[in-house]
Amino acid sequence: MVEANAVSSGNGRSAGSSAARAAVLERIRSATRGEPLELAVPRDYATRSPLAGTALTDRFAERVSAYRASVHRSTPDQVAKRVVVLARERGARRLAVAPGVPEAWTPDGLEVVVDHGLAASALDRIDGAVTGCALSIAETGTLVLDGGPRCGRRALTLVPDWHVCVVEAAQVVGSVPEAIAALHEAAGAGRPLTFVSGPSATSDIELSRVEGVHGPRTLDVVLVAAN
Repeated sequence: MVEANAVSSGNGRSAGSSAARAAVLERIRSATRGEPLELAVPRDYATRSPLAGTALTDRFAERVSAYRASVHRSTPDQVAKRVVVLARERGARRLAVAPGVPEAWTPDGLEVVVDHGLAASALDRIDGAVTGCALSIAETGTLVLDGGPRCGRRALTLVPDWHVCVVEAAQVVGSVPEAIAALHEAAGAGRPLTFVSGPSATSDIELSRVEGVHGPRTLDVVLVAAN
C-alpha cells in the first residue's frame, strides 16, 4: 500500500508539471499568433559630424588622448624629425616601417627596416613600428588600418611594443558611418580592417587595467596639418 501511494504521488506531480508547461506554452503561442509585429525604427539620427577643418582634427586629438594615446602635431616636412624625437623619448633604436610609408616620414639616425614579411621573432626584436592609416574617426578617437601599403599588415602593428601612426588632416572623418562609407574599397578587396582606439589594453575581474597584452603598449599619433 505504501509503495502504491508513492508511485501515485509521483505520477501526480509529473502530470501536474506537464499541464503547467503546456499552459505556459499555449499562452506563448496565443501571444505570438498572427502577423509579425512591425516596429517603426527612427532613421533620423545623424550620420555625419557637423565639424570640419580644425574643429574636426581638434576633436580627433581630444578623443585619441582620452584613450591614453599621445598626440603630436606636425607639419608635412617635419614628420621624420618628430619620429626621431619620439624614438629618443621611448628609448627606441630599431624601427620597422610599412612598405608604403613615404620616404619623407622615414627617420634618420635610426636603424629602419621595411616590413616585407618579417618573421614574428624578428618583429619582436623591433623597438617600434611606423605606419600611416586608412583614415581616422574624430568622434571616437579611432585609427582605422586597412592592410594597405601605408598601414602594413596586422602583425606589424601588433607585435612591436610601440606604434607610431601618422595621420594626415585630410584623413580625419567625423563619424563611424562616414568611415564605413569610405572603407568600401578596402572591404570589397577583402583587406583586413582594424579599428584602433588607444594602446592595447585589457582589464581583469577586479578592473585592473593592463596595457600591451595583445598589441602595442604605447601608441603615438603624429597628426599632420593640411598643407
